[in-house]
Amino acid sequence: MEVNTFEPRTDLSALHEAVAAIKAEIAKVIVGQHQMVDLLMAGLLANGHILIEGVPGVAKTLAAKLLAGTLDARFSRIQFTPDLMPADVLGTSIFNPQSKEFEYKKGPIFGNIVLIDEINRAPAKTQAALFEVMEERQITNDGITYRLESPFMVIATQNPIEQEGTYRLPEAQLDRFLFKVEVKYPALQEEIAILQSANRHSNEHDLAKVVNKVVNSAAIQRLQAQVRQVLIEEKLLQYIATLVNETRHNASIYLGGSPRASIAVMNCAKAIAVMQNRDFVTPDDIVFILPHVLRHRIMLTPEREMEGITPDDVVAEILKAVEVPR
Repeated sequence: MEVNTFEPRTDLSALHEAVAAIKAEIAKVIVGQHQMVDLLMAGLLANGHILIEGVPGVAKTLAAKLLAGTLDARFSRIQFTPDLMPADVLGTSIFNPQSKEFEYKKGPIFGNIVLIDEINRAPAKTQAALFEVMEERQITNDGITYRLESPFMVIATQNPIEQEGTYRLPEAQLDRFLFKVEVKYPALQEEIAILQSANRHSNEHDLAKVVNKVVNSAAIQRLQAQVRQVLIEEKLLQYIATLVNETRHNASIYLGGSPRASIAVMNCAKAIAVMQNRDFVTPDDIVFILPHVLRHRIMLTPEREMEGITPDDVVAEILKAVEVPR
């Protein structure tokens, strides 16, 4: 992603320095995958959750660990398995014989950056345990509500081709992810660079420890607040609403985007704008982010799926059909 040279009316220097520092640390280990890193940064700035999908070995988990490694914040990792129970994620009440009362033992979800590896390997009841915490940033246990500390970001990974021992994420769960990042295989030259990097770090057991912490929790919250103040014109809000509304009336789509999708497009577009050193949103920001926000939120008709059409193809058709505001 090329950075715009426009001088913003708002001082974005601290934000820009933080983004550059985080990306520089991640680049120590990860070769290429620039779009994935940019989208991870956009998700962090927009205060949303991210679903990363890709075949094994394309650095999905490593990218999440590296991002967490650059932040001076609490990091939790949860490996989802078919026998994982909701209490293993959220925590549970345990009886204390000394006080003769039940005490709530918080689960690993109580972190700032939470990596859920292979989220589609846990059964439906464990996946459903994430509904409240991802949307409302809180957990209710035995009638008591526990608020999670900010920032709170879930980064989940899944394998798109494996079917055995997996449970498809329901639409309500998918809708709670700000966007879905599809990670492709690296190019040949990038793979050669990956081998060279792996050879240099052959004695490093945990590559996440190679990066340095460059931003703390308080700074992240300040940057997120700054992103929320980015200007977006009324005509661009109408543009976003029109694009998402088109998904509800497209003949190729069985299930269209919800108002939550429209809000996600707006928030992500703001994050992309500041990453390009602008304090206002342009149509290009919306066009760039739209496929990532919608690809997991829309369902194609069976006929279109059988034809090999993808959600990204239909989103591209909608972008062509809707006039770009000037």
